[in-house]
Amino acid sequence: MKNNIVLIGMPGVGKSTLGVVLAKELGYEFVDADLLIQKREKRLLKEIIAEEGVDGFLKIENDVNAGIQTDKTVIATGGSVIYGAEAMEHLKEIGTVVYLKLDYETLDSRLGSLKGRGVVLKDGQNLKSLYEERVPLYEKYADVIVDEHGLDLETTLIKLLEKIEK
Repeated sequence: MKNNIVLIGMPGVGKSTLGVVLAKELGYEFVDADLLIQKREKRLLKEIIAEEGVDGFLKIENDVNAGIQTDKTVIATGGSVIYGAEAMEHLKEIGTVVYLKLDYETLDSRLGSLKGRGVVLKDGQNLKSLYEERVPLYEKYADVIVDEHGLDLETTLIKLLEKIEK
């Protein structure tokens, strides 16, 4: 059944924060895929990336997300989930994929150190190049796009609910 809501987007767009509020509003469960990864691996995201490398982390992330089995749940994914074809195919099968879109300038002002957050960065990559690489992938997989530009949490929630209830 396709009765889950899957939130995708860049780190710092509020997938987990909005996800919890959305789950309460809908009477759904809430799952943070990054926490599922940490639980399975018994390591922090940044430790997994440091020890396994980017490719190793992406494989783990793909495996964990491709294995999520849930019902009436809001799933907040990690920003790099869109690199995992199996994970994205599975998530699209079990839920409505919502891309929380935020412009680069706002995102840049929200984020501190990316490495401390457990963000997947390839050698020589910075936030701008990461953003430019990922946006087309988010748009490709999204069933619904919610542009958060200039919106607070409450307004984003209202806009999201309007789009998924159509």
